[in-house]
Amino acid sequence: MVAFAVLGTVSALWENPFFVRMTPVGGWETGLLGATSALLGLYVAMKRAACSNATASVGGLLGFLGIACPICNKVLLFVFGSELLLVYFEPIRIYVAAVGAGAVGLSVIYELQQIRSIKVSSVLNSGKQWPAQP
Repeated sequence: MVAFAVLGTVSALWENPFFVRMTPVGGWETGLLGATSALLGLYVAMKRAACSNATASVGGLLGFLGIACPICNKVLLFVFGSELLLVYFEPIRIYVAAVGAGAVGLSVIYELQQIRSIKVSSVLNSGKQWPAQP
């Protein structure tokens, strides 16, 4: 919920006194923000080893860049200029957000697989017997 509120406010998906959006909000931005935020929440809530993959961070960044107004993003504006952003980035912006949500989803799946393999290996190493299969 924190990611949804912060990213949605910073990207000005809804009217707020802090940020103003210079391009119109499309139909997919709020849904992709919700998906990315929910997946980031799952990722943060999981117990992970100290060395985790960076895919969730990259996915969160891509999700933010995809839902944010390209003209309002000063870093993108400084690097590429307004004309390049509107001509080349604006048409693919929603796909960037979808790739970001997909990357966070893949990192959640990866972490779930890691947790499952750790649990299975800890049971095997503890000497406990598996129940007999009928």
